[in-house]
Amino acid sequence: MSLSSKLFAAAKQVIPGGVNSPVRAFRNVGGEPFFVRRAKGAVIEDVDGRLLIDYVGTWGPAILGHAPDVLVNVVHETAKLGLSFGIPNPWEVEMARTIVDWVPSVQKVRMCNSGTEATMSCLRLARGFTGRDRIVKFHGCYHGHVDSLLVSAGSGALTHGRPDSAGVPAALAALTTVLPYNDPEAIEAFFAASGHEVAAVIVEAIPANAGLFLPKPGYLELIRSLTTTHGALLIFDEVMTGFRVARGGYQEICGITPDLTAMGKVIGGGLPVGAFGGRADIMDLLAPDGPVYQAGTLSGNPLAMAVGLTQLRELEKAHGWQRLEETGARFEAGIRDICNEIGRPLTFNRIGSMFCLYFNEAPVWNLDDAKKGDADAFRRFFHKALELGVYFAPSPYEAGFISLAHGPLQIDDSLDICRTAIRHALG
Repeated sequence: MSLSSKLFAAAKQVIPGGVNSPVRAFRNVGGEPFFVRRAKGAVIEDVDGRLLIDYVGTWGPAILGHAPDVLVNVVHETAKLGLSFGIPNPWEVEMARTIVDWVPSVQKVRMCNSGTEATMSCLRLARGFTGRDRIVKFHGCYHGHVDSLLVSAGSGALTHGRPDSAGVPAALAALTTVLPYNDPEAIEAFFAASGHEVAAVIVEAIPANAGLFLPKPGYLELIRSLTTTHGALLIFDEVMTGFRVARGGYQEICGITPDLTAMGKVIGGGLPVGAFGGRADIMDLLAPDGPVYQAGTLSGNPLAMAVGLTQLRELEKAHGWQRLEETGARFEAGIRDICNEIGRPLTFNRIGSMFCLYFNEAPVWNLDDAKKGDADAFRRFFHKALELGVYFAPSPYEAGFISLAHGPLQIDDSLDICRTAIRHALG
């Protein structure tokens, strides 16, 4: 029995499902999860000594690669000054200044500890600002395990076949309206009938928790127009896309200005972090200045702030977004070449360093399209790639992530393995 199997058996005795986040359990692909001993650059090593090229990247934060020396050194130096204060520190001020400078819509920002906290706080703030209760979200968009948002969610909830969580009061779920993504007629009809009830529309800037699909031209612009007309707020969830697809997130690319933005992942450099920000008049409703309460003992933690700031500066200094686009384009071209060789036009969606290979031959624009994929083929692909040395997310409903540590050698090796794995998956 492998050491990973022994650890998983032990974990199941003391941790629900043996994991601390559901998608890690491999339920959607079968088999058992492996346990990681260490990670460096684009490679992870499991406890049994197996080396894998990693395209999960801590689910997004490891944009420089795993354990880059510059971040490890900052952890060491900052830790000498204290692990946590619960008192304002200089790093959180500099982080806030950086976010305000980089993200077009953010005039003020508050730090928290996770993407879930960020989206939860955005909803409370939107309700407090508008005096309304109704929230609108979209099928397959996952915004963390917030009660109001675990309705037709993606990510782990979708993977386990229960998009609605037990334990969410029906009365609270009733305040959330779920609409199909990329369907302009549906949202226009809803706002025509009920726009006066809506506190906010929350949307992943690029939906990346049911794989990865892109907004159709004009769709986000329509949402912005409808929310403005009806006095509702627009919340961009950029926990994944923020600081990854561009310096200012996807809103820099699309030119749309949301009222509030939820952020996380990249700004922590691998440490737990979240943030939310937006228009000053909305943010000023937060306590202690306003009546909307939000707090956190570890918010603005000095280690997370120092590491996150360093990661952002390294990205900028290294022309990171241009390099990530080039690497992503190289990987995409290789996958498309493989599909052409095999004669199967599988769907590959990508923006910058985020991607998803669907075992669908039709375009994927929304959750319904994503669910038409060949789940058995994905399982075969996943396990063959893992066997040969490449780790993708253990679910067809998750995005992949490329880092600056993925050089031409890792990409070419990965493509060779993908060629074999795709052929194996398709029989």
